[in-house]
Amino acid sequence: MSEPASISAAIAGRYATAIFELARDAKGLTALEADVTALREALTGSADLRDLIGSPIYTRDQQGHAIAALAKKMGLSTPLANGLALMAVKRRLFALPHLLAGLAARIAEEKGEVTATVTSATALTAAQADKLAKTLKAQTGQTVKLAMSVDEKLIGGMIVKLGSKMIDTSIAAKLASLQNAMKEVG
Repeated sequence: MSEPASISAAIAGRYATAIFELARDAKGLTALEADVTALREALTGSADLRDLIGSPIYTRDQQGHAIAALAKKMGLSTPLANGLALMAVKRRLFALPHLLAGLAARIAEEKGEVTATVTSATALTAAQADKLAKTLKAQTGQTVKLAMSVDEKLIGGMIVKLGSKMIDTSIAAKLASLQNAMKEVG
């Protein structure tokens, strides 16, 4: 992780902990989970929102008003809306992507879920994804959510990352291994 990303993650971690604990104490984790999903989608889909949180040309007041309007329009829960307002006042909105990732991780942990990152050469069918999730659940004993992506460079197979474990069954990895073995021989 680069130094700026590390700093953003550290800052976001403190806000995520506070927002999560306030929402949990208020029995509002379900609402917080929906808010995190909606805000992630808004951040992904809106270049204006990404500019607002990342650009230094906006003043604290401009960021604060824009975030307050966004929170009201989206109907965000009080802990998240207040946390975002504080981040705007402190000029910390640049850490919003890390905040959302931290909140999602804390919510998943509270629910006993883990997320496996699956990168495959072609998109998995619903049946394949379901079978993979069930297999991973049998191995971990926890409910497993899949974060799937497609990378055609893998040629075939997939890479599954779950916590500190990684399983690489891609053809690209097997070809690289074969190439290394051939270099050692000749």
